[in-house]
Amino acid sequence: MSFPARASLRAITLTVALALSACASAPVHYYTLVSPAAQPASAQPAAPFAIDVLPVGVPAQIDQQAMVVRQGDSGVAVLDDERWLAPLGDELRAALSAQLVRRLGTQDVAGLTRPVNQSVLGIRLQIRRLDAWPGHAVQLEADWSLGFAQDPNGVRLTCHTRLQEAASGGYADLVRAQQLAIASLAGRIADDARGWAQSRQHGCTPQA
Repeated sequence: MSFPARASLRAITLTVALALSACASAPVHYYTLVSPAAQPASAQPAAPFAIDVLPVGVPAQIDQQAMVVRQGDSGVAVLDDERWLAPLGDELRAALSAQLVRRLGTQDVAGLTRPVNQSVLGIRLQIRRLDAWPGHAVQLEADWSLGFAQDPNGVRLTCHTRLQEAASGGYADLVRAQQLAIASLAGRIADDARGWAQSRQHGCTPQA
């Protein structure tokens, strides 16, 4: 074999090896916002109503399966190797539903036939911001509303919440901080849901 031919063969072999190495070097990690199920239930009595957690609104810039994190004040990074198990809106709805079911001791009837002899509280959540700084903190800002489907006047309670959780470690710690923020949000919604069920004069829980 001539020298040019041997050099060409080595170049092709090196290119293939580098391509295979690139394909195998970056494993994809998947995360969920749904906290583990083994958590203590609320000590309060079960709520006398079912809930219907509606699809969650998510800003377009973070509405993807790849994790999006902040870099400083204006930079962002889309992490193709750090991904949500499901689309972010679905992850948020599932996490909120699980927390509310546990805290209220009731059932989420989303997608099911409405119960005949039980009132149903609709819960709508719109995420305004979900910012994450790796090794630093997570910030969650959201608007949400409550309303009973059977209410003839269609009266709803609308509230705003802003939360922050520390996240000092890696991406797993970042996700855990987001889970804690969602749990805190669910706690506020659950408290207001109980108050709203007792009196339509109940207002939003004050921001701590």
